[in-house]
Amino acid sequence: MGPEWVAVLALVALFVAGTALPINMGALAYVAAWLVGMYSLGLDEKEILAGVSGDLILTLIGVTYLFAVARNNGTVDLIVNSAVRAVGGRVALIPWVMFGVTALLTAIGAASPAACAIIGPIALGFAGRYGINPLMMGMFVVHGAQGGGFSPISIYGTITNSVMEEADLPSSELTVFLASLAVNTVMAVILFLLFGRDLLRRRVAPAGAAPTTATATADDPLATVRSTAAGRTRSRTLAHTDTDTDTDTGTGSAGTDDTGSRREQILTLVAFLAVAVVALAFDKNIGFVAITAAVILTALSPTRNRNAVRQIAWPTVLLVAGVSTYATVLTEAGSPEFVGNWAAGLGTAVLGALVLCYVGGVVSAFASSTALLPVIIPIGVPLVVNGGVDAAMFVAALAISSTIVDVSPFSTNGALILANRPESIAEPVFYRQILVYSVIVVLIGPLLVWAALVLPGWGPS
Repeated sequence: MGPEWVAVLALVALFVAGTALPINMGALAYVAAWLVGMYSLGLDEKEILAGVSGDLILTLIGVTYLFAVARNNGTVDLIVNSAVRAVGGRVALIPWVMFGVTALLTAIGAASPAACAIIGPIALGFAGRYGINPLMMGMFVVHGAQGGGFSPISIYGTITNSVMEEADLPSSELTVFLASLAVNTVMAVILFLLFGRDLLRRRVAPAGAAPTTATATADDPLATVRSTAAGRTRSRTLAHTDTDTDTDTGTGSAGTDDTGSRREQILTLVAFLAVAVVALAFDKNIGFVAITAAVILTALSPTRNRNAVRQIAWPTVLLVAGVSTYATVLTEAGSPEFVGNWAAGLGTAVLGALVLCYVGGVVSAFASSTALLPVIIPIGVPLVVNGGVDAAMFVAALAISSTIVDVSPFSTNGALILANRPESIAEPVFYRQILVYSVIVVLIGPLLVWAALVLPGWGPS
């Protein structure tokens, strides 16, 4: 058996083990990289570790550190509360606010599971109170997270753009971001047309849609959920796995009434804007810029943010570092070219692109999208080089196919929505609803994404 097959089979075993066992897939990837690299390819340890991208790791640390500071000083609550108040008494707009706020959080650097963990309980609390379809509300949150997830300063976006650069593919950051936002928005529109049209005729008192008190009562789902969300979801998020009660102080409505907190929130919003401008307009490393902003904000409020560094997405860092290391072993084994040439040999490169979109979708429904992206994109490089497939659109299709399926109850995002179901619906019923919807997305989503993004720009070379 050739080394390319050994590396591919080890990759399959890696995803199976990562799905079946409660072990970080990055740790498993390090083990696989070491064993395959040394005993199948004859690489030494330095050659195996040479594949870790310092830029990518720094970016993950810097961006999630900055987001942790924003969560600690109440900036996240400020964004959520302001958005909810903006809908007034229009019940039909509440799901769209949840979609928009979640998209904003992932676009400015929140890990997708972290954004779903923060907004999911709030959104489903409103669903239970106002009789909004829970499936629609929960999927709005997930699609919102994925819609904003490929911005140039987001975790998904950073991974995708870095992999494209390392594979010598022409980079198109806005193409991938806007394509993901458009596809997930279309999914939200379809959901709203199916389950939310009756909301257009419904109004409530503005005070009910936007509570102004921080008291957690049965009549105030935003305050109730906000006061319990951290404890209910802390163990389920990738970005907040090692926090304690101290990290939650100063957040929420009470924090926004304090002059110091308001000042910190304004500075944090300015920091987010500055990071985007400096990184994009001046072409500076996002990781350096984000961690500099986080350090400055922490220095200005050391007591409040003393535990922010513990909220960095360390499991995600391990995940990406391990998988990117194994991706290097795959490349050394010639597996990307092997699989890409096989896909291209199916008849046309565009058909091979469809196969890879389905591979990404099916695998990601059960495994980590963050882990899959560094692997699936290099595999498709031969289709771009030899098959006449547009690089930006193909990568966008692969990225979207590999993340739109995170509505699955077997993924972190889908599981978070299931765990925070409103009391008005039984868990088995809600599970079946999410499962049926995710099966439909897995079966149809990659095909539609491929047809919309890859097929129009394809031309035989």
